[in-house]
Amino acid sequence: MPHTVLLAEDDRAIRNALERALTLEGYRVTAVADGVEALAQAHRSRPDVLVLDVMMPGIDGLQVCRVLRAEGDRTPVLMLTALVETADRIAGLDAGADDYVVKPFDVEEVFARLRALLRRAAPPEPAPAPAPTEEARPGTPGRFVEAAGLRMDPQARRAWRGGRELELTRTEFELLELLIRNAGVVLEHSTIYDRIWGYDFGPGSKNLAVYVGYLRRKLDEPGAPQLIHTVRGVGYVLREG
Repeated sequence: MPHTVLLAEDDRAIRNALERALTLEGYRVTAVADGVEALAQAHRSRPDVLVLDVMMPGIDGLQVCRVLRAEGDRTPVLMLTALVETADRIAGLDAGADDYVVKPFDVEEVFARLRALLRRAAPPEPAPAPAPTEEARPGTPGRFVEAAGLRMDPQARRAWRGGRELELTRTEFELLELLIRNAGVVLEHSTIYDRIWGYDFGPGSKNLAVYVGYLRRKLDEPGAPQLIHTVRGVGYVLREG
């Protein structure tokens, strides 16, 4: 069964070209021209993934995403944006988007990001239920993973720093889980791209830096030590101090 894509893009040339490319790639595509129709179609058809242009008349892509997330809809969302400032991309993540592509884009990059989103959205393989009181440190079997004052429950998709629960998107959660499971180990950019997105977008991509920056905003509090450290020219490492 082909995956279903809801594409919302007000530029007719881009919409038609992307709809044609996605269809040839094997997706079943519904294409609309504005945010109002995107919301209505999302409610009607329940697509596997949404591709939303940020700037659309009436209701823009960010508002479409906010409405769906407020309704509890966790369908993966890929934003298309001509905005290149980091603050603009963060606004998309803040609205609940899972990823973004900056225009003009290579259609192969769109395909790669959609494949990654759909892989992460696939139901996980069932796992044996843990003992009710079992809690684990990194490197031991069990339900929880912990490092550097952080605690995660991968099954329930919940994370805490100290007693404060963190509100994370799907991509942020998976990035933080990767860092926690490799606490103290410097992870190269290419390794993180491969593990989280399933595709290395090359040295010119700022995608990882944006997600790390946004994750830091959610983790760090005034006076608290930074946990995610940049190793210039190499990658990132999770450690205290």
